[in-house]
Amino acid sequence: MDAYDTGSGARQGRDEREGRAERERSGPSEREGSGGSDRPGQPERSREPSQSEKSQESEASEPSEPSERTEGPEGPGRADREAGAAVGVADQAAASSGVAAEAVAGPPEEVAEPRTGVAALSPRYQIGAVVALAVVAVAVCAHIGLVFLHVAPSNTLTKQHGAAVDEWVFPEFEQNWKLFAPNPLQQNVSVQVRAEVSAADGSIRTTGWYDLSAEDGRAIDGNPLPSHTQQNELRRAWDFFVATHDSDNRPVGLRGTLSETYLRRIAVLRLDRAEAAEPGGVVERVQYRSRTTNVKPPSWSGEKVSDRVTYRELPWWPASTREKEGEAA
Repeated sequence: MDAYDTGSGARQGRDEREGRAERERSGPSEREGSGGSDRPGQPERSREPSQSEKSQESEASEPSEPSERTEGPEGPGRADREAGAAVGVADQAAASSGVAAEAVAGPPEEVAEPRTGVAALSPRYQIGAVVALAVVAVAVCAHIGLVFLHVAPSNTLTKQHGAAVDEWVFPEFEQNWKLFAPNPLQQNVSVQVRAEVSAADGSIRTTGWYDLSAEDGRAIDGNPLPSHTQQNELRRAWDFFVATHDSDNRPVGLRGTLSETYLRRIAVLRLDRAEAAEPGGVVERVQYRSRTTNVKPPSWSGEKVSDRVTYRELPWWPASTREKEGEAA
């Protein structure tokens, strides 16, 4: 039996292995010269073993230290397989080292989202914002409650605390039901005033009518923030007078006299602003009148209204020195 037969599976000695390795390194050219195959995958041609080779064969049959099995026909590709196995082991080692590094480093930290709104403030300012919001909420609730009590029917709370409710509501937050009345106001009322003036030479003259309502209307028109005085002072004073006087302009109770004083004071201030007395003149008396016209109905309505203008003239009132002193103050 040939000791170099690749199909024998017999073990080889150390010298035989070294000689075989040297022959493999020498390349195909040397093997061709020695009668070997010209292709790396072919086994060498059999030849007669020499005496020394026979002795080596007998030694090879004896047990020796473990060695690798002889290579098969695919022997030259073994180095490539071993190199690939080494690379696979290296990759596994690298992967295991990466897992170990991740285990040591721990999971990646989450990036916190930036705070916005009240949460972005410092604790001191957060407390201040909360307190301010609480104060505003309490004020709004108190205002809504007082306005509700003002418009609600008479009850125990309004009887006991009606004065406090009126002080808060009047005059800025007054509520009425005229807009929702079955027959809302359908008239334009213009309040006018004139004066009796004593000139510097002692003569007495009467001025023309000053349309105070038209002056307030011009001040409000186009003004995004008109004052409360321009909107309500004259209108409320005239409504106050009409409600406390009869059709003959006689006062009903003490509030009627108070309404006359209020209107007289407004007349003196407005006439002085308009310089009705002229330099050297003095306003001695004032007189009011109202000019009322009906609002025309829409074109699609069949309602008919009178277009006649009606006037209501009040008596002459003396312009006392108290109004002049109050104006100077």
